[in-house]
Amino acid sequence: MTNRSAVDTIRGYFYQFDLSILSVLQLASASDSIDIECTEDIDIRTATDVTATQCKYYAKSEYNHSVIKDAIRHMVSHFKESLVGAKPKVLYSIKGHYASGQEKLDGGIDVEFLKKNFLTYSEGKGAARVTRYHHSELGLSDGDLGEFLARLTVDIRAREFDEQYRDVLAALRSALGGTSFSAEYFYYNNALSVIRELSIKAAPADRTITKAEFLTRINTSDVLFNEWFVEKRGKKAHFAALRKEYFTELNVSPYERFFLVETNAGSYNRSDLKDLVFELSRKWAKLSAREPSPFCPYVYVHGVPIGELLALKKELSTEGFKVIDGHDFQGADFSAESIAQKATHGNGIKLKFLNTLPSVEQTLDAITKTRRIYQFYLGGSYFSYDKPAVRHVRIQVEQLSDIKFII
Repeated sequence: MTNRSAVDTIRGYFYQFDLSILSVLQLASASDSIDIECTEDIDIRTATDVTATQCKYYAKSEYNHSVIKDAIRHMVSHFKESLVGAKPKVLYSIKGHYASGQEKLDGGIDVEFLKKNFLTYSEGKGAARVTRYHHSELGLSDGDLGEFLARLTVDIRAREFDEQYRDVLAALRSALGGTSFSAEYFYYNNALSVIRELSIKAAPADRTITKAEFLTRINTSDVLFNEWFVEKRGKKAHFAALRKEYFTELNVSPYERFFLVETNAGSYNRSDLKDLVFELSRKWAKLSAREPSPFCPYVYVHGVPIGELLALKKELSTEGFKVIDGHDFQGADFSAESIAQKATHGNGIKLKFLNTLPSVEQTLDAITKTRRIYQFYLGGSYFSYDKPAVRHVRIQVEQLSDIKFII
């Protein structure tokens, strides 16, 4: 597969995912549901009907009847089985976006048009070539085909990729409120994850979700590192948007900022953590002699053994980078008051290390100034501090080094 065709294929997947998200958001009742990859790409289930929807996205191709021919034959086969009671009766829908050629279907589809353009086809080559009549082989009369057409809706002027995406984001904001950023980075990101998860379930019964359940599952405030969402946005653009939303301030206010970061033993590199520590101090500390309210950030590192953390602090100290950790002398208990002391140009404190999560919570409780928590995690969130006065941002990353590009 060439790079260009791979991109087109991925856009086709996203187009179908986005249509699935939009379909569930547009359900009239909270108890209505959609099925992913069951009868068709999307089955929309209400109290009275089931609509099996096939999705096509060919933004660079002209519409020809052959493009939807197989889909219609498949639907007609399902329709035949529904007539004899082997399958449930459903409605059928085909949605597609094409570069041109939509006028070829402007006259609509009647029974003769259906038989000629969609149900008649050839197999074989040369002398072995034979013409097949799908409707005749199924034993369907013109009356049967008329009933099928009454159940079929074909839309070959469906929304373009970016237009549909904007429709999805608008529907998410309408359903859940919030900003444009939250619609895309919280709700859409989560929605994409939910739809992707449903689509790969083995049992059809596990690929069903109601509107109420869908909204509950996507209504979270964590920024997930969803590989499909990052693929769509691009990693650089993903990091840039997070930086713009959370870590770009023209004048950095003297808040008490807590940066909670995670690493794991398999990928840990001390130089990566040191680089991050230096970057946090450089950007989020104000310690000049002229600063009226000097400050520096707090840092907690999750997943690093206490011995390695001690070695890191010794190395920083040797290099003249002064840190404190709330322990005033060897063997002393942790003191929130000690670590909360003001960092100034005079005392040279550039960063405050918190060694444990209980110390993080104790320090947060002891401070009365404006506090902000920025938690970066690899797998699952490891710290909860749900107090309305404290902003708590949770961002999932792939690796520790990603954090530097975000902040």
